Amino acid sequence: MEEYFDVLDEKGNFTNTIETRKKCHSEGLWHKAVVVFIINSKNQVLLQKRSKSKRMWPDMWDVTAGGHVDAGEFGFQSVLRECEEELGIKLNKEDLTFIGSSLSENIKGDIVNKHFNEYYIANKEVDETKLHLQEEEVSEVKWIDKDEIIKKIKNNYEGITDKEGCWEYLIKYYEWKQK
Repeated sequence: MEEYFDVLDEKGNFTNTIETRKKCHSEGLWHKAVVVFIINSKNQVLLQKRSKSKRMWPDMWDVTAGGHVDAGEFGFQSVLRECEEELGIKLNKEDLTFIGSSLSENIKGDIVNKHFNEYYIANKEVDETKLHLQEEEVSEVKWIDKDEIIKKIKNNYEGITDKEGCWEYLIKYYEWKQK
């Protein structure tokens, strides 16, 4: 099924244009994306391993869930949808804490991703053995300790996707939570 995104200008303003995912990525049109980190009471973050069939960052450890914001959606709605689609985790709007936003540009082959990203935290206990993974998106999940993920981020994204903005927001969240 074809996905459609709201096209934004370089400042993040809506252009009143909707385009397909394919056109946004082939022409480098700005659009919105979201990321959520689920963190448990042990301060661990739930990571997903992207499936081998993904065009960008295949078979790499990644954020808990994330994706594009569909045309007409708010970011938090996209987070709720992506968590349920990718992992079978049902979250409510009240479970989410917005922690920031950034711009990112990733070019991998013929894909030009120009995103206005929104970042969220959900503090939740999740039994990773009972999740329903969307096989075309996710091959496995695991909890990782705070110190371990920070080390991986600071060590040039060792073993994880090199999505610069989102990982730095996770570090900022951990630092804020310590204060």
